[in-house]
Amino acid sequence: SGLAGFEERMGEGIGVEHGETQVAEHGCDGAFAAGDAAGEAEAEHARVSAHRRVAHRRGVARRRLGYDDDDRVVAYIGALSGEKDVGAAVVAVAALPGVRLAIAGDGPERAAVAAAARGLAPGRVDFLGPVADPALTLAAADVLVLPSRTEGIPAVLIEAGLSGLPVVATDVGGVREVVVPGETGLLVAPGDATALVGALRRALANGHEMGVAGRERCLARFEMAAIAARWDDLLLRLQTG
Repeated sequence: SGLAGFEERMGEGIGVEHGETQVAEHGCDGAFAAGDAAGEAEAEHARVSAHRRVAHRRGVARRRLGYDDDDRVVAYIGALSGEKDVGAAVVAVAALPGVRLAIAGDGPERAAVAAAARGLAPGRVDFLGPVADPALTLAAADVLVLPSRTEGIPAVLIEAGLSGLPVVATDVGGVREVVVPGETGLLVAPGDATALVGALRRALANGHEMGVAGRERCLARFEMAAIAARWDDLLLRLQTG
């Protein structure tokens, strides 16, 4: 459970590169400078390694799902039911030439969504069926879309955040508990088709920084160790208050 389990699923079968940085001693001031340089080098190495891991996971996931490396993929993960308004995602993707929509889930609206896909975006909407674990779909996608008319606090947005994936969602329910508009994702009003198209276009074009920020926020707010620490702090304050 928690981040460790999620990252293990995201990176199944993927090796991680590690390296060492050696710094010579040059006296006291030199040691501080060398330490700063070593820290910067280590941070840069971590960023490069993380980028390589993400790129490798993405390549593996895309091959498994049948996508090319240069495909632009929007993912929807969840029920195909009326309140989720998955048809809105189909309409939006239809207005974005060349963009693919991967739908992972099932439900009573599947036939209607499939009919809309055939009519509006033939060959560009893929129905993956129910998935027990969203990690593969998230790894293959460029953006997660959630066009719901109503929501609680959507777990799929947390999973997307932990995977570093930018999100485009409707501003309903508890979505703002997960997404900071303009920082970790983009929010639109439910039923606003034009805004949804624009937000997806923007996220596909330059969503990387939002994905990074979303991961940092979800690590701080929703990873199990962070949640446990907040509970411990609350219990301590109750005991000493």
